[in-house]
Amino acid sequence: MIVPFTPGGVSDITARPLAIGMANNLGHNIVIDNRGGAGGAIGMSATAKARPDGYTLMMALPSIITIPISDRISGRPATFQMDQFKPIARLTADPTVLAVRAESKWNTLADFVRDAKAQSGKISYSSSGIYGTTHVAMEILANAAGLQMIHVPFSGGGQQIQALLAGQVDATMQTPGAIAAHIASGKLRILTAMSRDRVPSLPDVPTARELGHDGEFYLWTGVFAPVNTPDAVVNRLRTAVKEGSVHPAFTQAMATQRTPVQYLDSDDFARFLQADTRRLDAVLTKMGKIE
Repeated sequence: MIVPFTPGGVSDITARPLAIGMANNLGHNIVIDNRGGAGGAIGMSATAKARPDGYTLMMALPSIITIPISDRISGRPATFQMDQFKPIARLTADPTVLAVRAESKWNTLADFVRDAKAQSGKISYSSSGIYGTTHVAMEILANAAGLQMIHVPFSGGGQQIQALLAGQVDATMQTPGAIAAHIASGKLRILTAMSRDRVPSLPDVPTARELGHDGEFYLWTGVFAPVNTPDAVVNRLRTAVKEGSVHPAFTQAMATQRTPVQYLDSDDFARFLQADTRRLDAVLTKMGKIE
């Protein structure tokens, strides 16, 4: 199973426990292959070109949608296209949250917005790559609040979190699950959630919309195979993923990360992808070409 990001990010911490549950169903182990870089494009391109025999899968994020759109906007040759993949199942769909270090002077989103406006172009944030999921999420908030910040891209979610912890950047956008341990340890603080409603595991964290900034972003995880994988093989994999999603190794890991399982089977996931593609296309078109 290719994870197109470095270890420690959302796709990685979702793929590893799922692989345990799937192995229980399939009868053999699944190797997690982290191929980070280019906002996920390297691993995604490798999956698109892989032999469609059922032995190569991928745990992807919304960047599987945003990368082809960004290639078009930037006038680059397409790294890959969405139609090169067969959706197997969606596992989670978590809203992103804005996090800062606990020792920072920002206790509320209003504090952060005030300083970001007063120091326009000076406050920095990390992401998993240009046009990647967390970059897009932060840009949605920045556009809604009228902010100009310094974008510092990394090759994966784990690195973008470490950059914040190490004081290399001022803020980051991530899912609650990916930073749950750092919230519990008191190292990070969440200022707002990019969701329609408050996150059940974070009832005291207001949404950006509540605070007057209209914007939402959900970072989902999903399993894909190369598009020409035979239907019989796809169906076998669907069964394995579905059973893996209810295996204790997976459900307990998601509970520990405060990430609710929001499973969609292949057909429903395909419809979800169509709707999310339309929404993200509009967002990235507004962002425009990034040099």
